Amino acid sequence: MDLLSIDSLSDDQIATILDEGDRWVESNRSGAATHAPLGGRIVFNLFYENSTRTLMSFSVAAHRLGAEVVTLPVEHSSARKGETLDDTARTLNAMRPDALVIRHFENGAPARMAPIMDCAVINAGDGTNEHPTQALLDALTIRRHLGRVAGLKVAICGDIKHSRVARSNAKLLSRLGAEVRLAGPPMLLPDDLHGSGDVDRAIEGADVVMMLRIQRERLENDLGDAPGEYLSRYGLTAERLERAAPSAVVMHPGPMNRGVEIDSAVADDPERSLIPLQVETGVAVRMACLRLLVGSPSRPV
Repeated sequence: MDLLSIDSLSDDQIATILDEGDRWVESNRSGAATHAPLGGRIVFNLFYENSTRTLMSFSVAAHRLGAEVVTLPVEHSSARKGETLDDTARTLNAMRPDALVIRHFENGAPARMAPIMDCAVINAGDGTNEHPTQALLDALTIRRHLGRVAGLKVAICGDIKHSRVARSNAKLLSRLGAEVRLAGPPMLLPDDLHGSGDVDRAIEGADVVMMLRIQRERLENDLGDAPGEYLSRYGLTAERLERAAPSAVVMHPGPMNRGVEIDSAVADDPERSLIPLQVETGVAVRMACLRLLVGSPSRPV
């Protein structure tokens, strides 16, 4: 089976991944040996876009499970010589990997490669479409800190239109029983998702406030804002966070533009910021995904 989108997962499969990820968080913290459940397996990382958190966490996850990791440097690959995505898939498939983790700038690229590959294909982010493992780790982060997802109010704010993180989270958190509020600049709201241009209203009473990165070229070209102006109008400041629930927590998938979509004092707040926990949980969730997809083929994920 492949992990291409949130919709490709059943409710039982989502629960299995979250529960497994929860156990890996505790195991990683205690330093307990994993007994190399993926020993002898090979995981390919194929990233057509820059990444720190996702690429490193998949690599660390595979290593902790005992797998060998091969990362293809796309900037030195045959893609630079004009090789098609389909031909790249055929070439990699002939090397017999056990999993392919792919990030690509085109919507649907992982789904395009999946029928060609004989191994599990994991979508690590495709264009503006989806980023399913980010949504899974965000859900587990919320559950670990607040004890549940169902019944919570989650405000996701920023460039919704171009955010694969927002799309996957909107799907997953809603399925888990949360009330998801999408908000951002009106020109950065997509036609196919219901959102509001009023960030203050979205944050009002929210239990979780998740901010999204705004690319500086869109800041200048689409909005005509300076960084400080965007922060004042749409970003998360300590003053704006006061509108949220008293125990509200802050999240961000990274990388952050400090002083643009989020104020540093909020991002670094040791009581309310879950951003470091998101990174830690990311390794555990990706361990769960790899083990369930690669290590136990008889299991329903």
